[in-house]
Amino acid sequence: MMRTFLPLLVPFLAAAPALAAPQSPAAEAGSWSNFRGPEGNGISRTAKPPIEWSEDKNVRWKVALPGLGCSSPIVRGNRVYVTTAIATDRDGQAEPAEAPAGGREGRRGRGNPPSKVHEFVVFAFDRKDGSTVWQTKLAEAVPHEGHHGTASFASSSPVTDGERLWVSFGSRGLYCLDLQGKVLWQQDLGRMRMRNAFGEGSSPALHDNLLVVNCDQEGKSFLAAFDAKSGKERWRTERDERSSWSTPAVVEVGGKPQIVVAATKASRGYDLKTGKLIWQLAGMTDYCVPTPPSADGLVYLMSGYSGAALQAVRLQGATGDLAGSKHVVWEHKKSTGYTPSALLYDGLLYFCRVNSAVLSCLDAKTGAPCFEDVRLQGLREVYASPVGADGRVYITSREGVTRVIAHGREYKELATNTLDDRVDATLALVDDEIFLRGSKTLYCIGEPKK
Repeated sequence: MMRTFLPLLVPFLAAAPALAAPQSPAAEAGSWSNFRGPEGNGISRTAKPPIEWSEDKNVRWKVALPGLGCSSPIVRGNRVYVTTAIATDRDGQAEPAEAPAGGREGRRGRGNPPSKVHEFVVFAFDRKDGSTVWQTKLAEAVPHEGHHGTASFASSSPVTDGERLWVSFGSRGLYCLDLQGKVLWQQDLGRMRMRNAFGEGSSPALHDNLLVVNCDQEGKSFLAAFDAKSGKERWRTERDERSSWSTPAVVEVGGKPQIVVAATKASRGYDLKTGKLIWQLAGMTDYCVPTPPSADGLVYLMSGYSGAALQAVRLQGATGDLAGSKHVVWEHKKSTGYTPSALLYDGLLYFCRVNSAVLSCLDAKTGAPCFEDVRLQGLREVYASPVGADGRVYITSREGVTRVIAHGREYKELATNTLDDRVDATLALVDDEIFLRGSKTLYCIGEPKK
């Protein structure tokens, strides 16, 4: 994903009504209940996680994870929830696949389909010691298409409200479980066809007893909302989009919640209750992945594949096509992120360039750079989204290296930490702990208890 700086109508912003933070299922202290945390911006306002760790320091526990997954762990109460896809040694019949609409084909390129049966599993771990409380196999199948070499068949993060757990395996179904691992309902979302067989990855969003999923693909793209308790479909809105991977964001505008989805042809806002389109805005690059953060009257749309795009959009009063309107407050077209989402932390917006360890920080109200293109020595590729808490920002690379910097307008390094695992999943920050999901291991990082 990519961006450029172009401040517009900044004085107008000062009078703009603030976007209200939605009543997130993760809003209670001591939780990280969905992808990107309590506010959907990548921050925790209550956590005080450690600054330093290694395989031999400040690791409270670690457990081996079977299979492969890029989904992020979520934490609520004394449970940590993680999804994974486990390849078995069993041959099987590949899933039937729906023909792509309009002749668009998603199977070419990378990601050859597997021939072995995969099991799609969700785990609940005890937060105190990492022991397995339960595991539930939700599906087994030979996937109808493969995924990118850096992706997985379990890339969608779960969400919980403390009473139920919702898990999306995309083409393998949408599920609701109780907190003992029993399936309460499930929905078939159809067989998705992703561009270049890159794999699926958008996570569900939960708000006001509605569970929203985005299914942008080479077939019939759609946005749908389900009753979170019963699983009944409440609405479905067709989308004129190709494959994208952005998780829907919930933003309250004038007391009414909107679903905001960043995408290639146009980013769009929908009424949460009805699925009706409210506004749209073109300008993202191809292969849109980052989830839009929001605060103080603005939502931030970002992408960074084969180009750079970042748009700060004021949603109060926004309707129709916003191109060229006063609602586009500023734009940035340099060094934006492809896979990682941006971190929005108390007026500052942090993001990495494409998938590299090159960090920029902008003033979120004006788009003015605080620092740009700082190369994080010792880190190379970054797929995990940056997170923040207690005046610090954490950036983790695929090599298992995490740089901790001071939150602020000047770049200041605090620590560099290394683990023996590849990391693609975003960290969860809860109380005095960090939950880090590697390709093989789930870590609980925290200083020794006194």
